[in-house]
Amino acid sequence: MRTDFVAREVFTGLRRNVTMTIAMVLTTAISLGLVGTGLLAVRTIDRTEQLYSDRVEVQVALTSDVSAADTDCAQAVCTALRSKLEALPQVESVRYENQQQAYERYLQLFKGQALADLVRPQSLPSTLRVRLNDQETGAQAVRQATTGQVGVRNVIDQREVVARLFDFLGGVRDVTFGLAVVQAIAALLLISNTVQVSAFTRRTEVGVMRLVGATRWYTQLPFLIEAVVTGVVGALIAVGGLVVGKFLFIDQLLSGIVSNGVVPPVEVADIIWVSPILVMIGAAIASVTGYATLRLYVRL
Repeated sequence: MRTDFVAREVFTGLRRNVTMTIAMVLTTAISLGLVGTGLLAVRTIDRTEQLYSDRVEVQVALTSDVSAADTDCAQAVCTALRSKLEALPQVESVRYENQQQAYERYLQLFKGQALADLVRPQSLPSTLRVRLNDQETGAQAVRQATTGQVGVRNVIDQREVVARLFDFLGGVRDVTFGLAVVQAIAALLLISNTVQVSAFTRRTEVGVMRLVGATRWYTQLPFLIEAVVTGVVGALIAVGGLVVGKFLFIDQLLSGIVSNGVVPPVEVADIIWVSPILVMIGAAIASVTGYATLRLYVRL
């Protein structure tokens, strides 16, 4: 097989249908960029689950009178509650956080924000922070043991807050994948049309090649390579878009919750992990679509 001939034909085809080629590359890039965004969301969800797997607690907030009078959980009400919680088999440990400690945590979470100046230690409750060794049944056991007890203000299950965060990230993932499907359909149609137009404009020379003994595969190969090239270029543009989007938009959008440890940051390593997947998807979609088009609609 003459590789120089194939390379020349590929270059000729891409240059001859330059507007359709550009449209196909850009559509593919947008589609794969959305796929990449969805994959980054999935990766962020996985890392967030790992981040919270050993940090999620159940908080038993105490009433204001108990909080104000007891700084180290030494009085009868707090001691009784703590002993009751520690006796539960689903509980790993119980840690007491007084009002001053709660205030310091609050300042750390909202550092640099206006909310930090609106709260005083006396307005925050002391809390029994319960770490569970059984995430499935532990929260319910803590609720049953403390609800209605003297000195208990309310019970907060951090898993409920984390679940809302996961729902948000999952929504971002679903929307981006949905948009990616629509863009992928447009990319498939453009690839198919481009292959058909390219084959039609070169039908005479391909016919001559067939007359002199060239195989069908040999005459189809340049068109397949054209499709793969546009798919790979589109994937590389998508990767570049993800890198630019990270530094210009994602980092700024997530800066607050990342600095507070709510979600892990999106790293360049995450985009590097996504990149080969996008390139393979782009090449695979382009090659399969090109081959199917040649077999179904074009006779070479």
